Amino acid sequence: MPMDLSDLVPNPGANKDRKRVGRGHGSGKGKTAGKGSKGQKARAGRGVRRGFEGGQLPIQKRMPYKRGFTNIFATQWEEVNLDKIATLGVTVVTPESLYEAGVTRGLEFPVKVLGKGELTGAVKVSVHAVSEGAKSAIEAAGGSVELLERTDRWVTARPRSRRLPINRELKKAGFGKSGEHVS
Repeated sequence: MPMDLSDLVPNPGANKDRKRVGRGHGSGKGKTAGKGSKGQKARAGRGVRRGFEGGQLPIQKRMPYKRGFTNIFATQWEEVNLDKIATLGVTVVTPESLYEAGVTRGLEFPVKVLGKGELTGAVKVSVHAVSEGAKSAIEAAGGSVELLERTDRWVTARPRSRRLPINRELKKAGFGKSGEHVS
């Protein structure tokens, strides 16, 4: 039997009919069309903005500790203390050796060694950053510190700018200023 265009149908449940509101009592969504009775949210238009509390002083103004922001471009450091390095029992500490030992989350994060704890033996440390206290403790124990160059994505992380590159040249040319244009 040959196939016809009328044989093409979507899978069951793939297409869902839209909810038809305001089409009489029998539909179950008649009269107020699922909007309840009266009030600002029953009217046409947008309604109230997000976080609006009916004119009451909103939570962000009532509670002064609910301020500030989280910097999404901040570098996510992997911080390792000296006591953790001492428990590993290795003589060379690198981001790779710390990751293999399960101390850090991954190789894409820069590593900083902090000075909490004490070292018992000489350790060669090659990481992205070291605190002053940790550096003096490592060198006092007979070890050495080498700083690696950071190549992680947070080195160049900057917020996206909506400004076009042409704006810089237009500003340099003095375009849009009142008076004479600089040529």
